[in-house]
Amino acid sequence: MLALTDADVVHVAVQMLLVTAKVSAPILIVSLAVGFGMSLIQSVTQLQDATISFVPKLIGVALVIVFAGHWMLAELKTFTLMLFDLIPAMLNDH
Repeated sequence: MLALTDADVVHVAVQMLLVTAKVSAPILIVSLAVGFGMSLIQSVTQLQDATISFVPKLIGVALVIVFAGHWMLAELKTFTLMLFDLIPAMLNDH
C-alpha cells in the first residue's frame, strides 16, 4: 500500500516539471536565438531556404550540450536520487 498522499504526488510532479524546464531551457533558448538570428540574416539577404538555419542551430545545440551537459546530468541525477529516496516512504510499515 502507498503511504504517499495526493499532495506528495503533486509535489513530485511539480518538481519533475521544474527539472524538465531547467534542463531543457538552455537548449531551447540557444536554438531560438540562433533561429531568430538566422531568420534576420535570411530576410536581409533575401535567401528564403528553410534548411539554411539547420546547421547553425545544430552547432549551437551541440555547444550547449558540451558546455552545460555536466550540469544537466547532475540535475537529472539529483532528481532521480530524490525519487529513489522516496521509495521507502511509499511503503507501509506493515
